[in-house]
Amino acid sequence: IFNRDAHEEPGAEKGDTGDNVIPLLETKGKVKADLDDAASASESASLTEKIEASDSLRAGFDEIRTLDPGFHANDLLHGAASAFEMIVAAFAAGDDKVLGSLLSDDVFDDFSAALKARQEAGEVQETTLIGIKEGEIIEAGIEGDVAVVTIKFTSEQVNVTRDAEGEVIGGDVDHITQVIDLWTFGRDTRSRDPNWTLQATNSPN
Repeated sequence: IFNRDAHEEPGAEKGDTGDNVIPLLETKGKVKADLDDAASASESASLTEKIEASDSLRAGFDEIRTLDPGFHANDLLHGAASAFEMIVAAFAAGDDKVLGSLLSDDVFDDFSAALKARQEAGEVQETTLIGIKEGEIIEAGIEGDVAVVTIKFTSEQVNVTRDAEGEVIGGDVDHITQVIDLWTFGRDTRSRDPNWTLQATNSPN
């Protein structure tokens, strides 16, 4: 679970209003979002490069703010980046407790089924997240009363699957793979709970 409260990096530098490139917590690279209003931009970390968001994305942010005036894309991206790291690590480790706190019920059921199948096969997943190269909001809006934001994550990972004897049956311990994920996060705007959860995962076509 993560919320929309500001996550300003220690030592972050301020830039011009309207600019927006934010380091992804402990990861590499940058995140992109549109932050039109001066209030949001003033809270942004390391604002060093102009990002022009599409009209539809701007409209999506405005739509969310009609039901959630406290929404700031900058803050969401920081939380989502942290959640991405936690979810990838928890899935590899088979940690249901962490996954349950970060996923919607439907996504948790899917992840749990995959974990059960892996366990029954006696397989072990080893994932090393080298870093998030980039995180970019590509869609935003309201579905019913739920604010939804889809983020395109580009990360570098080392993924290896071992059998019950410890032999590698998938992946390569010496190969770094670039992985692109489309993750949709949501929050019920009627709830006092400020936290967002992962609602859906997809890969680009």
